Amino acid sequence: MVAETVIGFLETLKIPEGPKAGEPLRLAEYQKAFVRGAMAPGIMVGCLSIGRGNAKTALSAGIALGSLMGVWDAQPRREILMAARNRDQAKTAFGFMVGFINGLSEEDQGLFTIRRGSRLEIEYSANGEGLARCIAADGRSILGGAPTLAILDERAAWEREKGDRLEDAILSGLGKRDGRALIISTSAPDDANTFSRWLDEPPPGTFVQEHRPPFGLPADDLESLLIANPGAGEGIGASPEWLVAQARRAIARGGSALSSFRNLNRNERVSSESRSVLCSVDEWLSAECAPDDLPERAGPCALGVDLGGSRSMSAAAFYWPDTGRLEAVGTFPGAPGLADRGAADGVGDRYSQMHDRGELTVMGEATVPPGPWLAEVVRRLDGGQPACICGDRFRNAEFIEAMDKAGLSRVPVIWRGFGWKDGSEDIERFRRALFDGEISVAPSMLLRSAFSDAITLVDPANNHKLAKGRSLGRIDAAAATVLAVAQGARMKATPERKPKVAWL
Repeated sequence: MVAETVIGFLETLKIPEGPKAGEPLRLAEYQKAFVRGAMAPGIMVGCLSIGRGNAKTALSAGIALGSLMGVWDAQPRREILMAARNRDQAKTAFGFMVGFINGLSEEDQGLFTIRRGSRLEIEYSANGEGLARCIAADGRSILGGAPTLAILDERAAWEREKGDRLEDAILSGLGKRDGRALIISTSAPDDANTFSRWLDEPPPGTFVQEHRPPFGLPADDLESLLIANPGAGEGIGASPEWLVAQARRAIARGGSALSSFRNLNRNERVSSESRSVLCSVDEWLSAECAPDDLPERAGPCALGVDLGGSRSMSAAAFYWPDTGRLEAVGTFPGAPGLADRGAADGVGDRYSQMHDRGELTVMGEATVPPGPWLAEVVRRLDGGQPACICGDRFRNAEFIEAMDKAGLSRVPVIWRGFGWKDGSEDIERFRRALFDGEISVAPSMLLRSAFSDAITLVDPANNHKLAKGRSLGRIDAAAATVLAVAQGARMKATPERKPKVAWL
């Protein structure tokens, strides 16, 4: 069996660097599992997603060396590609291969020619010959190639267009010689990344091994840290104590440090770009609480509404400023279905999960009818009515018609814009309420998804307005929440009018 041959070869190598340099290589169980899956019959692509520092590049470099030497594939003139976003990153896998070669006997070392000039190449002169070379993410550089093995290192970090071109060129070349590809990386920052699509929607002939803990856990939770870093328990990479210490340091610093730790060390799909995000994942999670711990619906309710256009989501958010309770719901039209819509938006079955949780509904055919939808939204108040409704002033006519059909013509309407003027004020009020702990919401996949895609554009005067982080992102629920919370904050700040004193 090829996989057992690969494992046997890898354990004849010597560790090239680190505290255990020179000792025999011993594979951990998660590494053996990946080799057995990726090298199984009928598999063309093996995908591994794991936290940084778990020897994924070293493992793939060892496999590349065995393939170069023809240990399990005796095809003549074998070609191995080590691809990365740029040449410097590709040198990492190249360096591991060179390190493994230096641990071989002098006789075996003499069979290799290592070139470190303008091209990074390793040539093997025995057993039918072979050539391994490093390439950067430029698909034009390998057109016409026929690799027997390709390593796509840190695939999530590749530039979208160039990376996809390189990947397409590699995969088309693999078919010529029954080759395999190993796609390895820490987690991508979002579901739309090509590496995420490999993990979520693997085509036939793909093996996927993903070490990603459940979403929403504290950054220093040891059990979930070990899920993302299985090597820590087997002496590979960072120790559990180091990971916990780094997590607590990241929590203390917050911002981009915490986002980067979640993405790189916890292998979570969290954007490490915090400069323009509406709020970071940890800032939003601080507002979540168990459903039984939610404050009551008491006092006036501000309703924020984001009417969707044709074929898009409509969303509404209820906010009770006196207690801080927040609720949100989204609605899609019936065509296309949630499964097809999720595939088109690059989020897999997320919409179907939201529907099952009661956070996302379906109404209408090609569009959501505004009047019936708004009436259905208000029915969630169990007979009550909102104190006011906040909506986009640019949808004024459509909004008024919807309120008339829903029987809400007497409810005050607060018109807000999503531009620099109104948007900057609403965003600042929302952030202040969030940071001050004035928002309490049950765990909501709808809101988590919306806030993960929501960013702010900043003008030279440091005014913010809401925008999408990716073209396929759905931030309607986040927009409705910002409107509702900001209006709730204004209502709370408005002094109560004292009754006039009547002198007798």
